Amino acid sequence: MKKDMKNKAFLWLSGVLTGICNGLFGSGGGIVAVPMLEKAGLETKRAHSTSIAITLPLSIISAVFYATKGHFDFAAVLPLIPFGLAGAAVGAMLMKKIPSTVLKRLFGVILIISGVRLFIR
Repeated sequence: MKKDMKNKAFLWLSGVLTGICNGLFGSGGGIVAVPMLEKAGLETKRAHSTSIAITLPLSIISAVFYATKGHFDFAAVLPLIPFGLAGAAVGAMLMKKIPSTVLKRLFGVILIISGVRLFIR
C-alpha cells in the first residue's frame, strides 16, 4: 500500500515537471517524461511512445495559452505542419525497427547536442 502511494506521488510529480518543462520549452516535456516513465518501470520504446501521448495535450494547452497571449506565429507554423506530420510517421515506423539500446543512445546524443548548442549560443 505504501509503495503504491509512493509510485502515484512519483507519477504526479513527473506529470507536474513534464507540464512545466512543456510550457517552458515547447514539447520538451518529453525530456522529463521519458526518463521518469522508464524509472516508473516502462520499457524504453513504451516510455517514448507514452511520452508522446502525454506531451500532445500539454502542447495543445501551451499553444492555446501562447496564442491567446499573442506569442504565436501562425504563418511560420503552417508550412511546417505537413512535413512534421510526415516526419512523425517516419519516426514512429523507425522506432519499431530500432533496438531499445540504440534508441536510448540516440536520445542521449540528441540531448547532449541540444544542451551544447544551447550552452554555446
